[in-house]
Amino acid sequence: MLPAASPDVVFAPVEGGAVLFSIRDETYYSLNSVGVRVWQLLPPAASSLDELCASLQADYPDVPLSELRADVEAMLDDLAQMGLVEFPPGSARDPGDGAPRVA
Repeated sequence: MLPAASPDVVFAPVEGGAVLFSIRDETYYSLNSVGVRVWQLLPPAASSLDELCASLQADYPDVPLSELRADVEAMLDDLAQMGLVEFPPGSARDPGDGAPRVA
């Protein structure tokens, strides 16, 4: 299950990446170009991790799928810990108390 961008986050593309601004804690975060692509593939663009990774692999065919998937999962976990994305309630990465869980 993929997380969705938090409604408390503003996405702004910049040259070579993007800036995420959390209006909840008034903190800026940066994404490189690959991070931007992952962000753009969050729901509703992709509905599953497999779909997101398949789209990324089309962009980066020299990266093994297993490596790409592990990197995406780590990025999504990091984004969740910072409150920038939210996993759906009851998903494998939502422990039920609203706090993100690292797999």
